Amino acid sequence: MAADRSIACRAFAKINLELRVLGVRADGYHELRTTFQSIALADDLTFTASPGPFRILCDDRACPVDARNLVWRAADLVLKAGRRRGTPHGVVVTIAKRIPMQAGLGGGSSDGAAAIRALASIWRVRLSRARRQRLAAAMGADVPYFLEGGTALGRDRGDRLSRLVDRPRAWVVLTVPRFGVSTREAFSWWDQQVGQVGRVGRVGQGRRVGRARHDSSNDLQPVVARRHPIVGTLVADLERSGAFQASLSGSGSAVFGLFAGRSQAEGAARALRRRAPRRLVLVTRTLTRRECAALAAK
Repeated sequence: MAADRSIACRAFAKINLELRVLGVRADGYHELRTTFQSIALADDLTFTASPGPFRILCDDRACPVDARNLVWRAADLVLKAGRRRGTPHGVVVTIAKRIPMQAGLGGGSSDGAAAIRALASIWRVRLSRARRQRLAAAMGADVPYFLEGGTALGRDRGDRLSRLVDRPRAWVVLTVPRFGVSTREAFSWWDQQVGQVGRVGRVGQGRRVGRARHDSSNDLQPVVARRHPIVGTLVADLERSGAFQASLSGSGSAVFGLFAGRSQAEGAARALRRRAPRRLVLVTRTLTRRECAALAAK
């Protein structure tokens, strides 16, 4: 099972151009309709042959390097898919973390999807496209999306994917408050708010629920902003700077603004940095599905 080469790759982040929470499923998960969009911000991963147990090294001390990391989970699944016995070994994975954690940008999921591809290649495990998708789905609802990227529609838990025509290129300003929001936390806040609205229908054998009317393209934005008002402030700041769309991404805490031109995006980023010099502000761009495939290999 030992690896005999090294593979370096990029794992791209995503934003959610739209996220609608349609209800609560019988299995306890939430019924979603979301539009994923890849962006050029990426973690850099290197998979290197090395004697001994499987290891993960990361330059971000907050990033877990044990079984909590989806790269580790990917190693276990690829090993089993190849009908190999024992535990993963013979590879060290080095992660240069560029995608902020607990920001709604999918960094951990994207790393996991990249690991499926890289480890299958290193360990010579043949995986069909359908098998890769099944392994990814076993790791998390949004992991299958990161196997291809681009613009895609996610339904059910977000894991039933349909390719969409790639959106025209846009420049993206990302601003990340100095706190994280876990997905579980955001959906629990949504559940609390929906409990006040009432039960209005069914999703399968679960319940479809009403939602408060608002202008956001992300149904989680109002409940997150209620606990963290800076989210609403950042959305408004980006809109005033000329963003044609501004929103919380996923469950947050990152807020993004889309701009038609790079110079306009960079001007908006400078304005945000002046207001809060210590807050992370990045300028990047959207990626098509084809660009994701072409740029993934370093």
